[in-house]
Amino acid sequence: MSGLKLFRTDTTNSGMTEVMPRLAEVEADVQGLVEAHMEALLGVRFLASEYGTGPVHGGRIDSLGLDENGSPVIVEYKRGTDAGVINQGLFYLSWLMDHRAEFEHLVRDRLGATAASQVLWSGPRLICIAGDFTRYDVHAVREHRRSIDLVRYRLFGSDLLGLETVASVSSGTQVARRARCDATTRSVADVRDTAMVELACAVDEVLLGLGDGVNRVERKTYRAYQRLRNFACLCPPQRTKVLVYLKVDPKDVDLVPGFTRDVSGLGHHGTGDLEVQLRTPRDVERAQDLFRASYAAA
Repeated sequence: MSGLKLFRTDTTNSGMTEVMPRLAEVEADVQGLVEAHMEALLGVRFLASEYGTGPVHGGRIDSLGLDENGSPVIVEYKRGTDAGVINQGLFYLSWLMDHRAEFEHLVRDRLGATAASQVLWSGPRLICIAGDFTRYDVHAVREHRRSIDLVRYRLFGSDLLGLETVASVSSGTQVARRARCDATTRSVADVRDTAMVELACAVDEVLLGLGDGVNRVERKTYRAYQRLRNFACLCPPQRTKVLVYLKVDPKDVDLVPGFTRDVSGLGHHGTGDLEVQLRTPRDVERAQDLFRASYAAA
């Protein structure tokens, strides 16, 4: 990782040994490691490896998956720096959009009919994992109207993997934040307290403003806020409160009745085991540290 140094402590001799970063011996090593742990690393359920795109198209997609929000995901890997990885991924993304039924059939076979019926075609994603990227790569993804993540990897020693998001662009980033929030909440404004709608918009502003590379994904029952994976899910405002679900371990939080709740194992919309209940602007302020912790964990 650029600028990151990792050290192993020796408690016996009170010493410190630097663990040197390295690239994989071959591209397949990175691919195999990520595919075996894709949900833990990327928040993506693995579907297929080296997926053939047919004799006419003549290609093989490194990895296919489905993310936490139901968006189709293509993952392409390069051992080092390769100027062609983005264009290659976009080439496959275009094929995917033309073969939706085939992809849904794959999802049905691997994950079941419910998952197949909920595929979110408005937000297909491309994740490029490589040893490094150039400034031209970063500029290129910002010029495309697609959701693209550039992820730099490094191996440390024999058992450590580091992933660093270099750039993350959503297909919806060109829309103004406030207008986007207003458009989403306008349909519920007539049946829900205006104050709660305004509170939801305030939360939206806070979550999007936590740092660079925050993407928002709209689903019918929640809005997901992503870095590489979800870190928060905001539900439509209720009459007296707004619910946010965070990727924070409830065991690490001093739970406050009426404000925070452990929902591990409980069914709810969106992802995350910590429920935060917001009723006033002051509650939003109280939740800031929790928002930041979830963002940092993603």
